[in-house]
Parts: sequence; C-alpha cells; structure tokens
Amino acid sequence: MQRVRERRPQEFDRVLSSMCTEPHPRAHEAAVEFLATNPGDPATYQTVAELEQEAVDTLGEIAGLDDPYGYIASGGTEANIQAVHAARNRADSDAEGCVTSSDHNIVAPTSVHFSVTKAAEMLGVDLRTVPVDDDYRADLDAVAAAVDSDTALVVGVAGSTEYGRVDPIPAMTELAHDADARMHVDASWGGFILPFTDYEWSFADAPIDSMAIDPHKFGQAPVPAGGLLARERETVDALAVDTPYLESTSQATLTGTRSGAGVAGAVAAMDELWPAGYRQQYREQQANAEWLAAELADRGIDVVEPTLPLVTASLSPATFDALREEGWRIARTADGDLRVVCMPHVSRASLEAFLADLDRVRS
Repeated sequence: MQRVRERRPQEFDRVLSSMCTEPHPRAHEAAVEFLATNPGDPATYQTVAELEQEAVDTLGEIAGLDDPYGYIASGGTEANIQAVHAARNRADSDAEGCVTSSDHNIVAPTSVHFSVTKAAEMLGVDLRTVPVDDDYRADLDAVAAAVDSDTALVVGVAGSTEYGRVDPIPAMTELAHDADARMHVDASWGGFILPFTDYEWSFADAPIDSMAIDPHKFGQAPVPAGGLLARERETVDALAVDTPYLESTSQATLTGTRSGAGVAGAVAAMDELWPAGYRQQYREQQANAEWLAAELADRGIDVVEPTLPLVTASLSPATFDALREEGWRIARTADGDLRVVCMPHVSRASLEAFLADLDRVRS
C-alpha cells in the first residue's frame, strides 16, 4: 500500500502520442461513484444498466444511428473483435438458423488496427489485408479484388491510428453488401471528431452494420470505456450466450464482469460535452495539428498533411531518441516516423516546448 501511495500518475503535459486523454472532471466523479457496479449483471445492477442504455443511445446519436444496439466495451480492441465475432457467427448460420461449416475471411486495409489481427487469429478467420492509396486510405480496387463469396466482413477505418485518415466508407460498404458481407467501421478514435467534419463515415452516410467508437479517447471518458454499436439487434444477438447463474438470462459481451465506472463516466462526459464541447475541442486540436505541421515543415522536416488532429513527420532515429530522453512521450509509425496526436490535453504551450527541445537536440 505504501508503494502505491508514493506513486502518482504521470502528468499529461508531455504525452503527445496517446489516443487517451485526461477525463472530464464530471466523468471522473461519476466513475468513482459507480466503481462497485457491474453492468455485466444488469438485472442486479439496474441503475448502471440504465446508464449503459443511455450511453449507447448517445453514441448512436453521435454516429448517426436512431435506434442503436450495442454496449460499452473495454475499448476499440474488444469492439473490433466482437464485430468480427458477430459477422462470423451470422455468416455461419443459414436461413433456418443452423450453423454451417463455411470458411470465412475478412477484408481490411493495411492501416487497420492490430486488434483486427487479434480477432482473426482468435476466431479462426482469414484476414486479407489490402494496400492503401497515396493518401493512406483503403484502395478500393484492392478491396474489390479481395472480397469474394466467403467474405464475412469488410472493415474500414474512420480516423486511422497512424495518419488519421478516413477510408471511403460508402464505397466499401457497397462492395461488402454486393458480396453479401457485412461492413464494420473502426471509428474508435475518430468517432468523436468526425461529426464536425465533412467526411462520410457514419451510419447516416452509408448502411454500415457495426462500429467501434470509444468514449475514452476524444470523448474524455475514463478508461476503460469503449463502444460497440450495431444497426440490427441480430448483430448483438449473434454474440449472446446463456448465463444461467445470473439474474439475467444471457450476455453478449466479450468480458463478464465489466466496469460500471466506464459506463457512468462515459455518460457524464457525453452529457457535459456533446455536441458543443466536442466541437470546440476538435477545432482547437485541429488548429494545433495544422500549426505543428507547419512549424515542422518550416524546419525542413517532411510532414504528412494532417486531415484530422494527428501529425506524422520524418525524424531521424537519433533525434527521436533524444526527444524521448527529454521526457516526451512520443511514438513511431510502422515506417519509423514521428506521430503526434493532438488530444484534448495537448496545449499550444506544450507543443511550443516540444519544438524548443526539438530545435535544441537537432542543433
């Protein structure tokens, strides 16, 4: 216990590559209030179960879905795994509900989050990754070539982890549905940003079937608070298993016991910030990203244009390592480039301090 008391969470002022952020103060309070509740047993913990439905309804509003189904997950990884799980299970059932033995595949761009690789390995489906185009978005011709009669799911990304790009979701959805496959959108990070842009990414923009959208990222809810949304009840029903020793009779979530803190914190954050607060945060952080990109370019550094609040730039390994030694919590892309995510905790003053250290270590 003494060791815990002697340690405090690190400050966020030098955290520049995380897609999580400091929770809203009201979300923090709500999380503490509901620490001992378990939405995995909704008949016993009825209040948090009601809050979870409120959370799903608000996520549906954010994502353009009037009658959403789903639940508050541990994060985008769980939501993506469950989307693959549901698609596989639904593809495995014929019109009479009998399980078939077909082999299935899922199609996704190389920019897809590694959780989809986890899902494919866990669930025994073939993952077919296709190239991205020159703007780091899924190549539609490659998607069309990869989809076939055994495809259970096509996955598009709305706010990619490395470059903040949005795949051509409506066109990918059409390709998926033409092959009798389902369409899932990973908007884990982008979901709380994209409503204030002109991108087509949501349930309102295309007849997508499911989505990952995380309140604990730009939504400013406490960790863990992810979200899985589905257009049809059958998607969630495809995940359900019997729970004879609980008051409720079935459970569709991947985990059993879950965090009521995440549910309550998500509701509190969204109540406080949707839509005006999120719109303001997006505008501020998009401005920060564009300013940082311009500053890096002025220093002769190659920068990928930020279309969402995420900046990627080429730094030498020595410079990157020197910045890490200065205490900056930064990360690399798969190609070794610097990646800065302008989350709500990232201030202009922090970015100015980062640039000052960058100038010093490069001199």
